[in-house]
Amino acid sequence: MGLRYVSMDESRELGTHDIQSIDEGTGSSGRERSISPDTILSAVASEHRRATINALDNASDKTLEYDALVARVADRVRNEDPRRESDEHRQRVRIALHHTHLPKLEEARIIDYEAEMGNVQFVGGELERDLLTLVEPHVVHE
Repeated sequence: MGLRYVSMDESRELGTHDIQSIDEGTGSSGRERSISPDTILSAVASEHRRATINALDNASDKTLEYDALVARVADRVRNEDPRRESDEHRQRVRIALHHTHLPKLEEARIIDYEAEMGNVQFVGGELERDLLTLVEPHVVHE
């Protein structure tokens, strides 16, 4: 598809309704989707990231404070060594989210992470929800 020059008159005729319908076609809350399918699939491949998306998607206004998100993900993700204290497990989840999982989800444009404010918001769309719905029944817990 080539680029075409649109005059000012034509752009006014398009109106916001047409622009909105174009955005709805992305299936991602009106944001541009220039992320590869591999990036999206990689983003939902981790149990931590799936738990993060589920927690945010189920939160009111799709936003959680960082500490609340850590608590929800730690409760959902199994502790690899049940002999360890739950506080240690929660601290490991906190570090993994901050350094690995939240940056990966932000790169895939599934979340917005405002570290200074301590808020994480789900900005993904139907594609991410559909992937989680397809993946969750097939996750094997050992």
